[in-house]
Amino acid sequence: MPGYRAPLEDMRFVLTELHDSAQMAALPGCEALTPELMGSVLEAAGQFTGEVLFPLNQKGDLEGCTWENGAVRTPEGFKAAYEGFCAAGWTAMACAPEFGGQGMPVVLSSMVEEMMCAANMAFGLYPGLTHGAYLALYHHGAEALRQLYLPKLVSGQWSGTMCLTEPHCGTDLGMLRTRAVPAADGAYTVTGNKIFISAGEHDLTENIVHLVLARLPDAPAGVKGISLFVVPKFLPGADGGLGARNAVVCTAIEHKMGIKASATCAMSFDGATGWIVGEPHKGLRAMFTMMNTERLSVGIQGLGVAEVAYQNAVAYARERIQGRALTGAKAPEKPADPILVHPDVRRMLLTMRAYIEGCRALSGWVAGQVDVLQRTGDEEARAEADDFTALLTPVVKALFTDLGFEAASLAMQCYGGHGYIRDHGMEQYVRDARISMLYEGTNGVQALDLVGRKLPQDGGRLLTRFLDPVIAFIEANGGEEMRPFVAPLQAALEDLQVATGHVMEAAMSNYDEIGAASVEYLRLFGLVALGFMWARMAKIAQPKAGEPFYRAKLGTARFYMLRLLPQTGALRAAIEAGAAVMMEFADADF
Repeated sequence: MPGYRAPLEDMRFVLTELHDSAQMAALPGCEALTPELMGSVLEAAGQFTGEVLFPLNQKGDLEGCTWENGAVRTPEGFKAAYEGFCAAGWTAMACAPEFGGQGMPVVLSSMVEEMMCAANMAFGLYPGLTHGAYLALYHHGAEALRQLYLPKLVSGQWSGTMCLTEPHCGTDLGMLRTRAVPAADGAYTVTGNKIFISAGEHDLTENIVHLVLARLPDAPAGVKGISLFVVPKFLPGADGGLGARNAVVCTAIEHKMGIKASATCAMSFDGATGWIVGEPHKGLRAMFTMMNTERLSVGIQGLGVAEVAYQNAVAYARERIQGRALTGAKAPEKPADPILVHPDVRRMLLTMRAYIEGCRALSGWVAGQVDVLQRTGDEEARAEADDFTALLTPVVKALFTDLGFEAASLAMQCYGGHGYIRDHGMEQYVRDARISMLYEGTNGVQALDLVGRKLPQDGGRLLTRFLDPVIAFIEANGGEEMRPFVAPLQAALEDLQVATGHVMEAAMSNYDEIGAASVEYLRLFGLVALGFMWARMAKIAQPKAGEPFYRAKLGTARFYMLRLLPQTGALRAAIEAGAAVMMEFADADF
């Protein structure tokens, strides 16, 4: 039976020491955000996720969701847990006070989201999708739609979805066929079929608000002809409550590898009533407000699963006795030593730890910039934050989920054959983690977005938002004390800069070079970003190395710099090998 305890000490470190909480408190709406308040929020979230959500994780996986005649039932205990989640105000945490929200910053809510995903990833998808729908309507909906839907989405009384994928089109949204025809009353009738709709139907809320991509009759072809519509399961009545049932139905749920307690639905819209969100033919702009947030959230899912898998692998490594240490018995009073003494087990545990704490630090940086983007009145600061978050969004989504799956797999490996057995819970983490690399844009698509769109944008301006602070840190910390951390970071940064120049130059004559290099480039970029976080954390930890928490920080930083960051050299070599070796391979030879 697995266990989970929220990593509160490390979360507080990221919020208040690595990233200056005083700068967060200086943002409009965050004036009351003291370290004490943030700590109390994290403690309450840790208690709820550990005591309420985590015990439902394995049970929910075993039971799964059930579908019958268009209705979906979530596993036993989920509805009560969701009601408690709403009653405690967690759905309102990062929403605007004008609609009943608490106005908390993204940097804090993302840590609560990590706990939720670690405790019960499938449960977290329900409120997660709702928050994405809230953001799309908040930023792009007409005022009447905002007033009607947002208070109920914020309270959790109603939930939300995003309906993009169709049976014949996933990544290539320009191929979608769902139609929306204007009605006489200013509404639209929406007709089409959508698949892979997370939380498309369930029994947790009284109404479900679908955000649906569709084409108007006069829509141009491709992605420039897509509009966004809000299509509720039940039409709102005159008093804002539930009215008639809309012409939208769940026709099936998917039988999946993991996240079985999350209902993944096939949805049929048969002349359903909807209302346009934003401008005609500008639906992708509105939807990407939701998608970008969801991509950051999916990255956090990878981090959460990695954390809970790591915690259980450590506990098992301390308890399981097998063999003797290579340098002699460490527990001579026992028939064998704990497997924690074996170098390969320590390698796996430190790899997980280094990636997890590095990703948590990086997510804090990115989430903090999202807060600046959303709250600051300084136009220059907003523009810089917009560039930075646009650049890092695909990195966070792809890197964190890649590493989350790797960590879950390593945790299973620590258990040996017992990791393959359901009772220990490791096999569920491997299965659950795998989907995060696929939905909200596969990780290959994230890499293409980074290399094909973000890097060349405005002559590389976005990239400078990342490179400038890294270079400034290296230049300011050239002393002997920081050399073990700065020298590897500088070498890795040079790999990134050379790889960037190579890809941009090669792509001028052959666009296949972008696709050939993209996945390795994103990983290289991500490793450098984590290296920067570890160098900064090491600097903070050095004066306090006598304390166990900071001693562990320094030890993990050394491991990352010596054993993980050097991967950048191999990635650079693969990138420089170019596209020809794969594109000139004959199709018939596959």
